[in-house]
Amino acid sequence: MRFIHTSDWHIGRLFQNISLLDDQLFVLKQIKQYAEDHKIDALVVSGDIFDRSVPPSEAVDALNKFIRSMEALAIPIIMISGNHDSAKRLRFGAKQMQKAGLHILADLSEIEQGIVINSETGPVTFYGIPYHDPVEVREAFNTVEQGIEIKTYDQAHTFAANKILADKAANFPEQPAVLLSHCFIDGASESDSERPLSIGGADRVSWQPLTDFDYVALGHLHAPQYKGEQHIRYSGSLLKYSFSEYKQKKGVTLVEMDAKGFKTQQHLPLTAKHDLRVIEGTLEELIEQGRANLKSTETANDDYLLAKLTDTQVILDPMGRLRTVYPNVLQIERTNFDLQSGSKLSQNTASSSANQRSEEEVFTDFFSQVMNTELSKEQIAILQTTITDARTSMEDE
Repeated sequence: MRFIHTSDWHIGRLFQNISLLDDQLFVLKQIKQYAEDHKIDALVVSGDIFDRSVPPSEAVDALNKFIRSMEALAIPIIMISGNHDSAKRLRFGAKQMQKAGLHILADLSEIEQGIVINSETGPVTFYGIPYHDPVEVREAFNTVEQGIEIKTYDQAHTFAANKILADKAANFPEQPAVLLSHCFIDGASESDSERPLSIGGADRVSWQPLTDFDYVALGHLHAPQYKGEQHIRYSGSLLKYSFSEYKQKKGVTLVEMDAKGFKTQQHLPLTAKHDLRVIEGTLEELIEQGRANLKSTETANDDYLLAKLTDTQVILDPMGRLRTVYPNVLQIERTNFDLQSGSKLSQNTASSSANQRSEEEVFTDFFSQVMNTELSKEQIAILQTTITDARTSMEDE
C-alpha cells in the first residue's frame, strides 16, 4: 500500500493581497505527477482544503479542476475538514461522491465509519477526525448524558480517537488503520500563518492516544514534522504562507505500508512557481544583486520577497527602488535603522526637541536622496535665504 499524505492547501488564499491561486494549481499538478509516478493507492488530505469557510468561486473551481484531473488515474481521494473549512459546506453530496472515489469525512458523528482501500499488500482502513472543539464532541456523542467529562481539546480529541480504535478492534482487528486528523499536537512547531484554534494554548492535544494507529496523517501545522513517533506526522502546507516559513521545505509525504502496518515514509518536495524568500543587505547591495540575478537562471527575481535593509541612514522610496529589479517585494524591514546611532535623523538629539529637525536638514537630506549628490555652497545659501523669507512671511500674516 502506498499513499500520499498532504494537507493545508488553503485554496483561495491571499498573501499580502496577492492571489496564490495560480501558485497553488502549479504545485497541485506536481502532486498529480507524484501520484502517477509512484502508483499510489490513495491520496489523503488532512484538512484546510480551502482558506475560508465560504471560499470564492475561483477556489471552488480550482479544487474541481484538480479532482477532475485525477479521474484518469482512478485513485481514491480521502479528505477531512480543517478549521479554515466549513464542514457542512465541504461535505455537500459526500455520500454520492464516494461512488466516484472522493471520500469527504467531515461529519463528526460518523468518525467510526472508515473507508477501506484495497492494495497489493491487503486492505487498509482510513478513518477521519474533522476539526472540532469540545462543544461539538459533547453534542455529537451526547457525552453529558453518559457522564463523560469533555471540557478540553485534548479530552475531545482523545475521546474521538478511542471511539475509532474501539471500532477498529471490533471490526478490523488485524487490518492496518490510518487516521486523518486536523489538530495541534502539543510540542510541535508552529508558524505565523496558522490560525490559532483557541486562546492561550488550550487547543493542544496529546500524541500518546494515537500510537495504536498504523499511521496518523495530521493537518493544521505548516511545517513538515513528526511528533512522538515516526508514524505520527504533519505533511506540512502546500506552499509557504508566511515569511516565518521561508526556510521550510514544502512537499508531500509518500507513505508505504504492508500487511503489518507502517513501513516507510518519504518527503517528496514541491517546487513553487514563486518561492517565498528573505533577502538582506543594504539597498544598493540588494539592487546590484538583483541586476546580477537577471543575467543568471539560478535565482528568480519574481519570487515573493521580504527585504531586510541594513542601511542606517534615511532612504527615500526603498520599496519603489527595489521593485525595479524585484517586482514582488512584499515587505521591508529596517534591521539597523536607529535614531540614536548617529544617523542624520538623530542629529541634535541632546535637547528636549530631539526629534525635531530644521527645514534645512530635511531638505538637504531629501536633495541628497533624490539627486544622489550634495548641495553646493551656492545652493545652500539660496536655501537658507528662501527659508528665512518664508518664516518672515509667516510671521507677518
